[in-house]
Amino acid sequence: MLQFSKYQGLGNDFLLIDGRLASQQDSEAGLEPELVRQLCDRRFGVGGDGVILALPSQAGGELRMRIFNADGSEPEMCGNGIRCLARFLADRDGDGPGRRWQVDTLAGRIVPELLADGSIRVDMGPPFLDPATVPTTLPLGAAGLPQGDLHLDGAVFAVAAAGMGNPHVVVPVEDLADFDLARFGPQLEVHPSFPAKTNVHFVQVLAPDHLVMRVWERGAGPTLACGTGACAALVACHCLGLVERRARVDLPGGPLQIHWDATTGHVIMDGPAEHVFDGSIPSAESVHEARRQAAEAGVKPAAPASELAASPTPGEAPPEPSPAAETIQCAVACVHGCIRPDACSSAEARAKVAALLAGNSLDDLVAIASNSLESRLRSRLGGPGEAG
Repeated sequence: MLQFSKYQGLGNDFLLIDGRLASQQDSEAGLEPELVRQLCDRRFGVGGDGVILALPSQAGGELRMRIFNADGSEPEMCGNGIRCLARFLADRDGDGPGRRWQVDTLAGRIVPELLADGSIRVDMGPPFLDPATVPTTLPLGAAGLPQGDLHLDGAVFAVAAAGMGNPHVVVPVEDLADFDLARFGPQLEVHPSFPAKTNVHFVQVLAPDHLVMRVWERGAGPTLACGTGACAALVACHCLGLVERRARVDLPGGPLQIHWDATTGHVIMDGPAEHVFDGSIPSAESVHEARRQAAEAGVKPAAPASELAASPTPGEAPPEPSPAAETIQCAVACVHGCIRPDACSSAEARAKVAALLAGNSLDDLVAIASNSLESRLRSRLGGPGEAG
């Protein structure tokens, strides 16, 4: 079974997998682009903007982070993703405020820190403003970063580029509400000026310390937030003389606080990351084993099982298996329906439910549920007459 946890940062959501104690080969085995795409599919998979692996370090840090976009591609870094990774590690290891992690990424060493309010502060390092390091073919402009005019679908955009270990193009606009993100975002992502493609950010300046932006993320399309993008937007807008070094950046998923420190030259990002749920994915070996057990028991195999097996509802115990059915892993083998209808372990329970529904009116069922709820509440509170 592959265990994962889902976390989100301002609506930018990821599946987190802890491979720190496994060998590199074991922890990364099978995570091919096609599997990533299946996992991130919001209709046929778990759903997410990407998959993040926590792995043993190879460059002297505490751990290594690999991230895959929803399309299976591997970006260098992700600001929201590394905040989710830090929150994931803190939750798993029981770490408190002040804990910092030395995380090796394809963009270099990144250092997130758990703050007292539960949010994550990330030292994103210095921005890359030389065209070759973004990378982009835009020339270095008078503002000290790559700049130029790009012609798209009959429109002309004055753009600026900045790197945060991954490429970003920032486009100041007068009014985001009237801007067609779906039209121009994908065109800029694959524009020839960006040989490695680029993340795209349309930004409106509300005040010298307040930006609002919308994101077309490389490899993921429109997302609710982009941490590295918010950092790049502040850097670009400051170089263009539009904002100060510290500003609130509003994204569709919520705000980030970004500070480009004049002393160190590093960009600091503060923002939330929250746990959504935990889950597991059956390995191919467990699926094959379940089918083998069913075949040995003389049961006709079901249709091919889904690669994603749902866990029981929290707080709900699975039905007790009958002795004859103990060898079958129902969550895997029966995901498309009972494969042993003549000796199903839940047949008796289903029959009781059917009899209850057939023998009672809707009003009777509501009364039964109300009485049951009242009894459970009294039990939890210690019974009538006791003070809570």
